[in-house]
Amino acid sequence: MSHEARVVERARRPSRVPSLRFETLKRLSFAHSTVYAILLVVWLVPGLHAFEFVFGLAHGLGWIAMCLLSIAAVRARVITLRVGVAVAVIGAIGPFVGSWEFVREERRREAPAADAPSAD
Repeated sequence: MSHEARVVERARRPSRVPSLRFETLKRLSFAHSTVYAILLVVWLVPGLHAFEFVFGLAHGLGWIAMCLLSIAAVRARVITLRVGVAVAVIGAIGPFVGSWEFVREERRREAPAADAPSAD
């Protein structure tokens, strides 16, 4: 098997490494919002200090990861600057805004396809 054939074969195999795709980033943003919502619940319920620490740490580390991924995604033009700012800047205190921006961006991207005339 030639070198070119091996390269083509590797390119056809599905990767196990998560990609920097819009859908992947959107799911990570929703996961981060879920962690934050749980953090708010355990903060409000008395006696759950251990869970406060765990989910607080998860939120903090998740926010740092989302910042780095958002910067890379904006540079790669996977997401818009507006989504990147919503995730990275506002996401520290309200990750729901970043998740909402992903939903808005997805709707904006799908709108031209829905409005396009059919080729009948």
